[in-house]
Order: sequence, then C-alpha cells, then structure tokens
Amino acid sequence: MSSQVLKVGLAQISPVWLDKAATLDKVCGYIADAGQQNCGLVAFGEALAPGYPFWVELSGGAQFNNDDQKQMFAHYVRNSIDIDGGDLDGVCRQAKEHGVAVYLGSIERPQDRTGMSLYCSMVYIDQQGVVQSVHRKLMPTFEERLVWSPGDGHGLQTHTLDGFNVGGLNCWENWMPLARASLYGQGENLHVAIWPGSVRNTQDITPFLAKEGRSFSMAVSGLMPVAEIPTSLPLYDTIMANVGDAKFLANGGSCLCAPNGDFIIEPQIEIEGLFCAEIDLDRVREERQNFDPAGHYSRPDVTCLHVNRERQSTIKLS
Repeated sequence: MSSQVLKVGLAQISPVWLDKAATLDKVCGYIADAGQQNCGLVAFGEALAPGYPFWVELSGGAQFNNDDQKQMFAHYVRNSIDIDGGDLDGVCRQAKEHGVAVYLGSIERPQDRTGMSLYCSMVYIDQQGVVQSVHRKLMPTFEERLVWSPGDGHGLQTHTLDGFNVGGLNCWENWMPLARASLYGQGENLHVAIWPGSVRNTQDITPFLAKEGRSFSMAVSGLMPVAEIPTSLPLYDTIMANVGDAKFLANGGSCLCAPNGDFIIEPQIEIEGLFCAEIDLDRVREERQNFDPAGHYSRPDVTCLHVNRERQSTIKLS
C-alpha cells in the first residue's frame, strides 16, 4: 500500500510594507511558484498582508490621542484586508488555478465588526480557491494590542488536505496549550505556525510542537528589511531614528520539522524564498505508536477541553 505524501512550501517573503495591493500581487506570484513546484500547500507569515505593525514599538505607539499615531493607524486600516469586500479574490483565483491550498497571514478588517477594527487573522484557502476558515488571533501580544483586537474561537479548525489534517495558529498562540489542544483534538497531523519573522521564536518551538503533537510542524515567517521601509509613511523619520544599526526588523527563521522533532528544513535566516519539502503521513503513524496526545495517550474521562467556536458579535439578530 502506497503512503500519503504532500509537498509543502514555506514562502518566507517580505511584504511591500503596508501596501495591500502590491503585497497581494507578490503573494500571488509565490502561489504560482508553489504550483509550478507541485506543492499542495503553501504558507505565508503572520500579518504579511499588508505587514506587521513594527512602527508601534519604534515610535511611542502608546501615546494617547497622538495625531501621528492616528494617521498611521488610518493608513493601516486602509491597507488591511476586507475579505467580504473581495480583497482576497485574486489570491483565491491563483490557489484554484494552481491547485495549491494557502495559509495567509492577514490583517483583517471584518464587516461583522464594523470594518474599522483590525484582527490578526490566519486565512485558509483550499485547493479549489475557497476560503474555508478565518482564524482571528485569540490574544494579540504586548504592543500588538494597540492596533489589533482580540479574536475568537471560530477559526480553530482543521482541514483535510491530500490525506493530511492541517491546522494552524498565529505567532504566540502556539505557546497556548489549550489552543494547541483544540487542534490536536480535531485530529491535526500537520501544524502550521505563522510568525512575523524571528529565528529566536521558531528555532525552539518548532521541534517542540512536532514532538508534542507527533505531527509535522511548519514555522513560516516573514521578513522585514529596514531598507524596504517606504519613505512615504507618516512616521518614517521617527521609525528610522529608532531602528539603530539593524538591517532587519524581522529576519525570518522559517523551518519544518518531522514528527520526531528533527529538522527537515533548517531555520532560514535573512533570505527570501520558497522552501519546499515532501512530507509522508507514515512518519506520523510511526511516532503515534508510543504517544498520541488526543488518542491512546489521552484521558477524556479525566480532562476534556470545551471550545467555543461561535463567531463573536456585539448583536444577535433574530
């Protein structure tokens, strides 16, 4: 009996920072590249479209009622992703044309939450080009809370893909034991963790997630070269004055681990590209022989997780 094999692509790229249209064009190009390399799945970093809010830390983002911060936020909102408004239609067409499923880190401005508040969302598009889930980050981290809103459990979902069961989380959500457990309990065997881009995050947790879940573990990061910060941004001068000697605000670190924790793709640092590998479901079966976190090594009669997957809203219309 033949095994089940899936080729995956880790697209470690920089956005055209805070430019929605240009960034999505770049994403579409990498989806096409993934299709040409026969990938069944390609993933992109957290908040890639249109970019991570690096300015907050570099410009005193906690100043209340600051005009410059307001202008920067308004610029971010204008360039964020309106899924219902069709902003990802081109990405979906590319996914369908090339038969590639996509995980895309997006800054979403959903119409069901006024279209003005922002959510750090992980969007899953299947190989037919259909958006199947939008996971809004449960808890933004530290200064992210100045620009992103807390999400909900609606997107804590897994998806079948060429014999695999794939799920994912945004950035530090991957440190949340119960968020991980919610995916393990749905049979996840390929975990996709997306990050804004830092090897200090990915090099330790990626093999840990693989060993804990006895699953393949992908970490996909973005890049942010200082030289690519647009001079037209409202806070450009302030940002550059606080960057110092850094060449990168995000240096990547994308990698892939087997279910025993061994690296298949070592962390990639300060390099843009599409990194691909084939993964074999038999490797999961082998490692689950001695540990299966939601199967034979679980005790649901003792501990059981309740997950609320209702999309949250301020009103309930009947």
